[in-house]
Amino acid sequence: MPRSRSTIAEDRSRLRTQGTPVVTVMLGSATTILPLIAVTPTMPPFGLLILLAWRLLRPELWPVWIAVPLGLFDDIMSGQPLGSAMFLWTVTLVGIEMLSNKLLWRDYWQDWLIAAVSISFCLLGGFYFARLLTGGGSILVVLPQIALSILLFPTAVRLCALIDRWRLP
Repeated sequence: MPRSRSTIAEDRSRLRTQGTPVVTVMLGSATTILPLIAVTPTMPPFGLLILLAWRLLRPELWPVWIAVPLGLFDDIMSGQPLGSAMFLWTVTLVGIEMLSNKLLWRDYWQDWLIAAVSISFCLLGGFYFARLLTGGGSILVVLPQIALSILLFPTAVRLCALIDRWRLP
């Protein structure tokens, strides 16, 4: 009697399983090149939102060092001082990793709180780095962007979950 083969994970290519999340973060970072004109920074950092969504949705997906190349790409796309997103995203992922080791389980609201703190940290840190180079500006300018980004985080998680269903059939 012939033994049947398992077809689980047969059509999963490494590019599809490992490359899709990286590409989605890069596409999120590339939204800054869209021709939108704004007086204040109100557009959420979609690259950061998608990075956090993937990390909180699938913690085993990436090592912590993935924040360095993705942060470099975000710095290049957004025009932030080179190294700011690299540093801030790495510190954020290290913090989330340490917190994940302490918590036995997390629910939706805890993930949203973790994301809210991470988004606030990254945007305020980016503002600080930009202020070091340009020398001016009020922190009040960044607060609407922080609020909008925190409110859009569940949408980013939904998008990543939808992509994840395609990524892992």
